[in-house]
Amino acid sequence: MAEESHASAGGLFESLRTLSVSLVSIVHTRLELLSTDIAEEREHLISHLVLVLVALFCIGVGVVLLAILIVVVFWESHRLLALGGLTGFFLAAGAGSAWLAIHKARTKPRLFAASLAELSKDKHKLKAES
Repeated sequence: MAEESHASAGGLFESLRTLSVSLVSIVHTRLELLSTDIAEEREHLISHLVLVLVALFCIGVGVVLLAILIVVVFWESHRLLALGGLTGFFLAAGAGSAWLAIHKARTKPRLFAASLAELSKDKHKLKAES
């Protein structure tokens, strides 16, 4: 009888130890996935930021030079029309770009979507098992 309680106690402690090892392993895996998501998002953001800054600089210089060229070409005949047309064009392009940036910010996929999906699966599995 004493051997049975000792065996079942050892079995209980062994089960608890196995359960705790499994839980720690699950948490470790999920944290690794989360850290990978963070690293990928950071790299994605940095590369986009660099590309956007280079593009903005180049486009900005090109636009200023184009505007100067157009005004110089029409200086004698229609300088006010050229300046007004360029002003309207730049205002429309700026408004369109602002709208596009707001739209992209609102429709951006959720951060850590893969991690959250895996945690949700884990939660549902644990609820089903209990």
